[in-house]
Amino acid sequence: MSVFVFSKPTLLCVIFCICSILLFPEFVTAGVTRHYKFDIRLKNVTRLCKTKSIVTVNGKFPGPRVVAREGDRLVIKVVNHVSNNVSIHWHGIRQLQSGWADGPAYVTQCPIQKGQSYVYNFTITGQRGTLWWHAHISWMRATLYGPLIIYPQHNASYPFAKPHKEVPIVFGEWWNANTEAVINQSLVTGAGPNVSDSYTINGLPGPLYNCSAKDTFKLKVKPGKTYMLRIINAALNDDLFFRIANHTMAVVEADALYVKPFETDIIVITPGQTTNVLLKTHHNPQQTTFVMVARPYFTGQGTFDNSTIAGILMYGDDHHNSPPSSSNNISIKNLPIPTLPPINSTSFVFNFTNKFRALASVKFPANVPRNVDKHFFFTVGLGSNPCPKNQTCQGPNNSSKFAASVNNVSMILPNSALLQSYFFKKSNGVYTSDFPSVPLIPFNYTGTPPNNTNVSNGTKVVVLLFNTSVEVVMQDTSILGAESHPLHLHGYNFYVVGQGFGNFDPKNDPANYNLVDPVERNTVGVPSGGWVAIRFLADNPGEYH
Repeated sequence: MSVFVFSKPTLLCVIFCICSILLFPEFVTAGVTRHYKFDIRLKNVTRLCKTKSIVTVNGKFPGPRVVAREGDRLVIKVVNHVSNNVSIHWHGIRQLQSGWADGPAYVTQCPIQKGQSYVYNFTITGQRGTLWWHAHISWMRATLYGPLIIYPQHNASYPFAKPHKEVPIVFGEWWNANTEAVINQSLVTGAGPNVSDSYTINGLPGPLYNCSAKDTFKLKVKPGKTYMLRIINAALNDDLFFRIANHTMAVVEADALYVKPFETDIIVITPGQTTNVLLKTHHNPQQTTFVMVARPYFTGQGTFDNSTIAGILMYGDDHHNSPPSSSNNISIKNLPIPTLPPINSTSFVFNFTNKFRALASVKFPANVPRNVDKHFFFTVGLGSNPCPKNQTCQGPNNSSKFAASVNNVSMILPNSALLQSYFFKKSNGVYTSDFPSVPLIPFNYTGTPPNNTNVSNGTKVVVLLFNTSVEVVMQDTSILGAESHPLHLHGYNFYVVGQGFGNFDPKNDPANYNLVDPVERNTVGVPSGGWVAIRFLADNPGEYH
């Protein structure tokens, strides 16, 4: 598998390759086969009074909802009609025995070129809840994304009362500029990429942005009912705070895994994460319209979209949730705007994430690896690459380029897919298996940064034997500013057994690990100026993280 850690200016990547010579029996399921077709096409879309051509799935922004049940088989044919190369990742799907369907370009597959197609064929085994899909090449996921909803098997129920209605809320971003031009310019100059012009809820920017009152997400509800909000953060890089005025939410699921319910009026959601919450509406609301808002959490030194998106919660008999028409503009001038934590409120984020606990029940146990076969300590952060000769760079000190790295190794994508290279035993010249398990040069990771900020560059992997129990400690660094780093593990869930501030202490910190009911996820944020420890069992051969 391969671990992709998305950082603000670029991509951090560590590749774990799980090897096995075992043959597995076919998984027994009682599901059905569901067919979808994704036509990748250009579509003119108008937001913020700007019309531009964007890459879409089936002409929709955001893309279509994929729905299945636990045990179902999904067969999704993707046909590329645009000049950009494309691949689609099914974020959070375990891909048991179907690693080639995972989707990251040049990792599990070569990208789909113009005029070509690719069929993603996989079975959903032992999973139910809210996940999502998105493009997994360059910045194509800025417009290519959508919900992936997995219902429990027939005759199975939620571990909570069935809600009156379920509503996806997908956070995204909108750029007036071409997003591929934005990231390409950043890669050339070495500076952080230009920020988005707005955030979106289900593709709509809302009334706090210019010319956008008509493009406001409205959640219409009935009094005294319970609604399950399936919240997805599809923003490229930003953690987000979210709140609905005068309402509380009960968190019941994270990354398609049930958690011990807890109530909150504000949630924090990292890029790539999903969170299901139960919203109980008031029986006799004092007003019929309430504002919901989201805004980024940010501690780094780079650029980011420091704006707020708003939507509307509306009480009434009509529970239809389609976007309002252009003749139904929304005004929030006389409505109270809910307050959110300060934009750099690391303490709030840390305390919120500590509230997540696995159900750890008989039906949904927490099978945390107690004994660890392989320990890894990965530093995560920003460094620099020297500016090429005869080129002007706009990175650190205007003389270099920003580069994200893990253990000071910045990933170079190969020209052929890693999984294919491994399978056909043609890995020579494609990757090496010498990724360092610890930093080669230890330093005070969250203290005074070293003078030399240069990174090394390569395509390196870690090879694991099947059924290896693994612990990975991800340590943030302050080399070019401490910040939160989202970590997503492809093909696996993992247990978040510990987190803290400052430098990880291998002698004392493990004593405080939660090995009883740690939250199980597929995406976690490495705390700004701190560390997070995860454990998982490498039981999915052929997958890359």
